[in-house]
Amino acid sequence: MATGRGRLLQLYWRGLQALRLPPGGVGAATGPDGEAAGPAGFRERRSGGGEGPDAEGRGAGGCRRAPRGCSALLHGKGPGARSASRAVLNQCARRGKHCEQRPKDRLVSLERMPPEILLKIFSYLDAVTLLCTGCVNRRFYHLANDNFIWFRIYTTAFSPKRCNWKVNSAEKTAVSMKSLSVEDKEAGYWKKEFITKQRASVKAVLAQVLQPVNPDTGLPVKTKEALRISGLCWVIILKAKNGQEYVMEHTDVSVHDSSVTILWYGKNWPQLAMLAALDLCGVTPVFMDRSKAPSKNGPRWHSLIAKYNLSNLTESTMIGWDSLIRIFCLHPGLLVGLWKREEELAFVMANLHFHHLVEKSTLGSATVPYELPPHTPLLDDHPEYGLHGYQLHVDMHSGGIFYLCGTFRNLFTKKGSIENGYVKLVVIRFKNNTEHLPLIGKFGLSWRTDVFDGCIKSCSIMDVTLLDEYGKPFWCFSSPVCMRSSGPSDGPNFLGQTYCVDYVDSEGKVHVELVWIKETEEYFIVSLVLYLRTAKINQWFGTAY
Repeated sequence: MATGRGRLLQLYWRGLQALRLPPGGVGAATGPDGEAAGPAGFRERRSGGGEGPDAEGRGAGGCRRAPRGCSALLHGKGPGARSASRAVLNQCARRGKHCEQRPKDRLVSLERMPPEILLKIFSYLDAVTLLCTGCVNRRFYHLANDNFIWFRIYTTAFSPKRCNWKVNSAEKTAVSMKSLSVEDKEAGYWKKEFITKQRASVKAVLAQVLQPVNPDTGLPVKTKEALRISGLCWVIILKAKNGQEYVMEHTDVSVHDSSVTILWYGKNWPQLAMLAALDLCGVTPVFMDRSKAPSKNGPRWHSLIAKYNLSNLTESTMIGWDSLIRIFCLHPGLLVGLWKREEELAFVMANLHFHHLVEKSTLGSATVPYELPPHTPLLDDHPEYGLHGYQLHVDMHSGGIFYLCGTFRNLFTKKGSIENGYVKLVVIRFKNNTEHLPLIGKFGLSWRTDVFDGCIKSCSIMDVTLLDEYGKPFWCFSSPVCMRSSGPSDGPNFLGQTYCVDYVDSEGKVHVELVWIKETEEYFIVSLVLYLRTAKINQWFGTAY
């Protein structure tokens, strides 16, 4: 019996060595006396006296040490029994691995938690984290809209601060009635109320900052400060014909006296042929904290400024070119640059005037632009005399270089200067040499991408701010313009080539005439005329021109 048992143990050991497994199967450990332990750490008996009470027992992991077929095969003899023993040992190893692995259905995860536990966890989150949590999946979105959680956040943030320590019965009743009505509201009601209240507080802060006005331009003095404290940035949303959208944040921003220029460029532009439209939006953090720098990873508010149709990039909208790119102007104030060779996007440039810039960039929605407040007509005491007391501020610039910066006061026109639906307002007269102004520097529109940069001659950015007789902004725009040749001059005092710059929108027109002086190599503005639509004037003053 002892000899037979020793032979069986020898066969068993050789099988384990062939599988490179520790004695006792998978997970076995060696005891302090060099004895083999089983998966649960129980030692196997080596002395005689039978198989032992734990030969077929279960370890702490709940796995049998070896199936019944294993002990039966170990009693066999010969090479057949040896191969069969290996097969059984392989089976034992697979079972041991399966027993050591935790079943997937027993794993703990947030997805498998009951909604009551998740709501309890969400109740400890602040508003920013709760909004971000709602973006994880559909289930988290619905749970993160819980009215009880948002009602607590709302009342904590906007509850009135009282000086006394006691609360009277009327206030207690009001609070209890509010708590009872929380459940009656639709899901997400108090979330919307909180965001609306937060947006209203942001609007109040910005309105206070923008209140002081510059008497020369009629624009807010602290526009740059308002842009900084609001954390405002701008994005363009490129919309493909198949409905796909590409969101790109601005690469560079230049702030001027009365406008801001935003630039987008990069290497990952989608193909122009697959694009249909472009949306320009202002983006601000939902929760503004003046003591902290705005975070780009938190919830942000999109305000639609303008929509553009990219199919309008035709020869009629092309305003200039150089050896590398062609540029196209889309109203209002958008400049699109295309590579000449590939006919693909090189850069996008937006020019936004300061007039209502902060409101347009922060107070609209992702689908509806900000609507200007209704205008109350200003009564004109002497409509028979036409327009008087107007003031114009005009800039022509590019790349931080100003070619023209002028202010013209006491502009007027007579009632008889109305023709073809426009009122003519002369700023610089052709026949008055003392009013003519030079353009400083080399006139041109600077552009750049992540690979190349350049300058397109005869193009620039024009900013116009026209104030009425009460000092209120009457007509404001910022747009790319192009200088075109208009033939030789008829004037006796000029011998150079003449050029013109024209701009047209729904409220008026601008016509500028220039002369190139070869001796001094500079342009001179010899005529500047504004044409204001009579419909705009009638609506502004309540007149009937």
